[in-house]
Amino acid sequence: MKSIFTYILADRVFVILLFIINLAGTIYGYIWYESQLTVTKPIFLIFVPDSPTASLFFTIFLGFYLFHKNVPYIEALAMITLLKYGIWAVVMNGLTLLEYGSLPWTGYMLIASHGAMAIQGLLYTPFYKIRTRHIIVAAIWTLHNDVIDYVFEQMPIYPSIMEHMNQIGYFTFWLSIFCIGVCYIMTQRNRQIESV
Repeated sequence: MKSIFTYILADRVFVILLFIINLAGTIYGYIWYESQLTVTKPIFLIFVPDSPTASLFFTIFLGFYLFHKNVPYIEALAMITLLKYGIWAVVMNGLTLLEYGSLPWTGYMLIASHGAMAIQGLLYTPFYKIRTRHIIVAAIWTLHNDVIDYVFEQMPIYPSIMEHMNQIGYFTFWLSIFCIGVCYIMTQRNRQIESV
């Protein structure tokens, strides 16, 4: 039996609104990365704008969902990367706040928007058709992105925390493992519920 909450998430008007919000956020995110992208080698371009690419995956999922279609590889990428980069941005801005005692208004905006980003990816778990093979592909993308960011030094530029890159890279790797595990556990649970 579906809860009222599930009906809200599945409501067409709500999904369209969420699609528009995520599309706008994705576009804003790519604009935010513009200065870094202009000095990035072409081979790394796809791996630099982490958060907007995560929200792009989710926007694609929502677009297909509106037409009653599933795209499991995109769903796995969206679920893992939304959770990962949502948590990452909240933690990085939180550390900046602790270190400097204040944040610009954009820092608080990033905490709120990325926190919501992480949550929305999890909320739609019952609607995904993710299987283990989809998680494996998404996991390879996610961990490969970590290598590009912290071995080839293409990570997002946060001037206030750049001196802690080794520690942040270590944290990010284990955050990726955590998010891959969450995706696996939640989608497996979802499959068990469907089979009952």
